[in-house]
Amino acid sequence: MDAIEEATAVALQLLESGRAAEAEQLCRLALRERPGSAQLWFLLATALQLQGKPGQAVSPYEHAIAIDPARLEALNNLGAALCAIGRVDDSARRLEQAIAARPEYAEAHNNLGNARQRQGRFADAIACYRRALELRPGYLDAHNNLGNALRSAGRPDLAVESYERALELSPEHPRVRLGRALAWLQQGDYARGWPEYEWRLKCPEHAIPSLPGPVWDGAPLDGRAILLYADSGLGDALMFIRYAQDVAARGGRVVVACRRPLARLFERSPGVARVVAEGEDLPPFAVHASLMSLPRILGATEPAAAGVVPYLAFDQVLVDRFGRDLEALAGWRIGIAWQGNPAFGRDSERSFRLEQFEPLARVPGVRLVSLQKGAGTEQLAELGGRFEVFDFGTGIDDLADTAAVMKNLDLVVAPDTALVHLAGGLGVPAWVALGVAPDWRWLLGRDQSPWYPRTRLFRQERWGDWHGVFERMARELADVQGPG
Repeated sequence: MDAIEEATAVALQLLESGRAAEAEQLCRLALRERPGSAQLWFLLATALQLQGKPGQAVSPYEHAIAIDPARLEALNNLGAALCAIGRVDDSARRLEQAIAARPEYAEAHNNLGNARQRQGRFADAIACYRRALELRPGYLDAHNNLGNALRSAGRPDLAVESYERALELSPEHPRVRLGRALAWLQQGDYARGWPEYEWRLKCPEHAIPSLPGPVWDGAPLDGRAILLYADSGLGDALMFIRYAQDVAARGGRVVVACRRPLARLFERSPGVARVVAEGEDLPPFAVHASLMSLPRILGATEPAAAGVVPYLAFDQVLVDRFGRDLEALAGWRIGIAWQGNPAFGRDSERSFRLEQFEPLARVPGVRLVSLQKGAGTEQLAELGGRFEVFDFGTGIDDLADTAAVMKNLDLVVAPDTALVHLAGGLGVPAWVALGVAPDWRWLLGRDQSPWYPRTRLFRQERWGDWHGVFERMARELADVQGPG
């Protein structure tokens, strides 16, 4: 065995022992001496993929395939990497090549199912997963992915069955347990959904911060301080802060730790005694809880909506200030947003282009006001005068400012982002543009939200068809004297 062959063997051992970063470095050194080794390129790509760098893994996989086209594992893994970075059509093409060469390749069928899900082809995805399970009945990932596809296809009842097959193989699998929770919540089964939803805290993206003291169990607090925090995004924090007043009613002095854009807004929320923005030192507290765990802790079996909304408060000084900026904008003022956080894994399924609002802009009397911040604002300059959108520019600082702007509007229209939760919590009328496979909180087959009484849901009828959604909205606006 020469030195390069020895390095290849060591790299493989490092990967098998979970030391992917060391394997990466060893492969890079060895490739300087032997750039024609398909095995080294394959191991380098695998090391990068295991480190959560699918974009960097693509080129090494392609090198491996170019040198050895029969290396089907590289084709399969390349398909998975391409899917992870959003190159879904390329992913499907590579996986189809792998399956054509080896029809019994269960992993490739499973990965092709993932690509089909990303394409919105749920029936095809379901068929892929079922084929993978025919080939390998004990394939846990395929059972879990089949559950995800069934849930996206609007069959949470069948999804639960798939998750339970997976749980027979791995009863404590966090993502499978979370998937089952989401299927129950999608059906409005909160009695089973909320307890199971706690499994999200076992998933890395929802990890509980390291905090002293016990988790609150719902017992009377007798004036003690309780720290509430969000373990997910801004929208979740805005949705679940409604429960802070219930915590205060049990005798707690509620301290909320939150991201900075929420801080000024939450300072006015009912039941909140103090807000600590990210980066600030926490005060002493006796117990703590995630905001998203409060429905379980409090024993909520129905959405807290009509009796609670509005549960977000606004600053009248800010309302008056932004009102003066909008004085010249006569007509129906509709606040709009179109782009969520691009880092969110399913953002492409919920976000759309600003130009989709053109049917609304053409309705007589409608005046559009941008609520968009950050990613997506560049599209304002790309409109080229097709229709007018009033833009505050950098004048909106945080969500307290956005709330004050909303109080000067007749309607908010946006995708499933934090802004619709902000409008909903303020009691501002909102229309939500939803994709074919929306989040669990919007349930199924309904056009009203149980969480926000003044929020309406406009669902896609076909995957990717935002034009149809906005045409329906425009007809609704034209048929009424004023939105709301």
